[in-house]
Amino acid sequence: MLTSIAVSLALVAGALPAAPATATIRFTEYDIPHIVAQDYRSLGYGQGYAAARANLCAIADGIITLRGERSRYFGPGPATTGLNRASDNLSNDLYYRGFSVAPLLNQVSPDVRQMVKGYAAGYNSYLAQRPPSNCPALLTPMTELDVYRRAHAWSTALVSGSSVDTIVNAAPGAVPQGSQPTADMSGPGSNAIALGRDATTSKRGIVVVNPHLPWGGDMGWDMVQLRIPGRLNVSGATFVGMPFVVAGMTENLSWSGTIADAVVPGTLFELKLTGPTTYLVDGKPEEMRRNDVTVEVKQPDGTLKPVTRTQFSTRYGPVITNFRGVAVPWTADKAFALADANANNMRFLNMLTELGKTQSTDDFVKAMHRTQGDPIFNLLAADSAGRTVYTGQTTVPNVPDSLAAECNTTLGQQTFQAMGLAVLDGSRAACRWRTDPDAVAPGILGPGNLPELRRDDYVSNSNQSYWLTNARQPMRKLPRIAGDFETARNVRTRDTLTEITEGLGRFDLKSTQDLMFSNRVYAAELALDETIAMCRRLDMGQACDVLARWDRKANVDSRGYLLFSRFWTRIGRSVDWKVPFSVNDPVRTPNTLNTDNPLVVKAFTDAVAEMNAANIPLDAPVGDHQYVEKDGKRIPIGGGRPETGTFNVIASDWANGYHGIGQGRSGTNSSGYVRVTAFNGTPCPDARAVLAYKQPELFSQKGWITERFCEKDILASPSLKVVHLRTG
Repeated sequence: MLTSIAVSLALVAGALPAAPATATIRFTEYDIPHIVAQDYRSLGYGQGYAAARANLCAIADGIITLRGERSRYFGPGPATTGLNRASDNLSNDLYYRGFSVAPLLNQVSPDVRQMVKGYAAGYNSYLAQRPPSNCPALLTPMTELDVYRRAHAWSTALVSGSSVDTIVNAAPGAVPQGSQPTADMSGPGSNAIALGRDATTSKRGIVVVNPHLPWGGDMGWDMVQLRIPGRLNVSGATFVGMPFVVAGMTENLSWSGTIADAVVPGTLFELKLTGPTTYLVDGKPEEMRRNDVTVEVKQPDGTLKPVTRTQFSTRYGPVITNFRGVAVPWTADKAFALADANANNMRFLNMLTELGKTQSTDDFVKAMHRTQGDPIFNLLAADSAGRTVYTGQTTVPNVPDSLAAECNTTLGQQTFQAMGLAVLDGSRAACRWRTDPDAVAPGILGPGNLPELRRDDYVSNSNQSYWLTNARQPMRKLPRIAGDFETARNVRTRDTLTEITEGLGRFDLKSTQDLMFSNRVYAAELALDETIAMCRRLDMGQACDVLARWDRKANVDSRGYLLFSRFWTRIGRSVDWKVPFSVNDPVRTPNTLNTDNPLVVKAFTDAVAEMNAANIPLDAPVGDHQYVEKDGKRIPIGGGRPETGTFNVIASDWANGYHGIGQGRSGTNSSGYVRVTAFNGTPCPDARAVLAYKQPELFSQKGWITERFCEKDILASPSLKVVHLRTG
């Protein structure tokens, strides 16, 4: 039934405008909004209204987080953050209260300003209706600054956002909590594929979107279509609380992305101290800047108590005592400052508005070079002409290998090649970041020094570096800070490249959808035979029989995956292979599991013992112990952990009975928003999508929503609902 609802902001403001602008939202199946307006402000109004309607509590919670007010409402802990790694609410609040994004807004384009202005107003319009809600304490009006805070939090997630605790707690003599260095976030991930004319039966582009993020909260997704007649028509999904489209399609181009785990978009600067808070630059002393940050903290009796902490910063950035597991203590003669290349980047939204207008891979590349707003993503695109492109145009410190060789300290010499982390000599001004002539901001690499690859067959990425974007054409060596080169690929990357190679020339919409949900366990294809032979030697009869009968997949009815994945996650990234990695055969090597290694044997016997102790049958189907619950109903979910090399990543949690597929802020990182776009020679591309945590039944059945891009298809929706908004 067609429903029309008129909503007026004038009811809130108390007066009708002289010449009101409008936006129209058409909701189709699964409540997907298609928004039409005549300008960016009205379009943003419609998107903000629709976003509030779908995710009011999640957005409201994020507003409180990014304002640094969690302690005021919930007390000092525990940690419930999404876009940073704060251990508790107090650390979160001290971090966000410690800086302001307002000075960065001069970077924002006029279209973005209007879109953000409208987005906040649309959210507030829906909020003013005061719908029933289970989060009334959080429901405060949104400001434009709240929108910019969220964009900036995404931009700084890999460096500053992952260092919140050490930023707010660093002090002279503070003991760092050191651990093993980590080369990547070990968290959010993704797969992305762009297929070109040499890979598809249609000779046109096909794009796969498959991010792996927590199911809901700040990292959740909203499906949406945005249209300004004659100027913009883009469909896809965006992050909860964010305007524009982050991954999507226009009439002639589709794009996808992955988090650039292989890039460290920051460096450390090692400081020589002459006093607890005084450091030298070219022999001259400089005093650290002190910032006393105060946060109101809710007490057990409900009263508020102010808590003040001092944060110390330098010309390079804040002082810290740990970064990604690398302990950097603040001693009597030495300290370390964290320099984040995205700390002053407010160009992310500029990039999104430009990508929404692109119609070819040429347009796409020009938009990326023009805006240089990509904070942390590898991006891939394909167009209707069958061309593809990969761009690793992230915002990266301009540290060429020559600068690293000259200025890396002893620690930096250890960390730079291993994980891409430069630790530069902060006592010399000559060791500051360089600036490329084609860079839009000082201190970052320009497009000419960043990875880019155009192909007519395919490009792909599964969070690793640029080098093996296409197995047929490994990319040339770039500065180490842009990613590692000629190194072994993880099992998930190898699975992606294998599945693409096997289908080259035969891909169409259906076969690409099948790839997404193939649930192949590539680690099993590499190591199951040796594992079964080891099992037989150990005389562990039932376990061996279970693995021998297993279909080597992670479908809901697959029996044997639970045992193998538990074994494989125990040996993790330190798998011992008999055949080592070869740069001349990077997809098929390394291989042949070394089952003579006692650690491999122990991992297997421990996995069997753990399942027995948990009373989980060794041949239990995946869906019996990997599921979500919705409205009291258990929904089985297929897919595998990233370590097992399964394209459809479901990072279920063994500690919670192996069924804890994460939802909300603390959830595990799994396939959430899944999309395949195939161009067909008409103005109406074929697009199929599913949002796993909002449509879990459909996801469980490997089902898809047929997206409605063209007007005739939107109007033909049997569940069409229309909302008319007066926006100003």
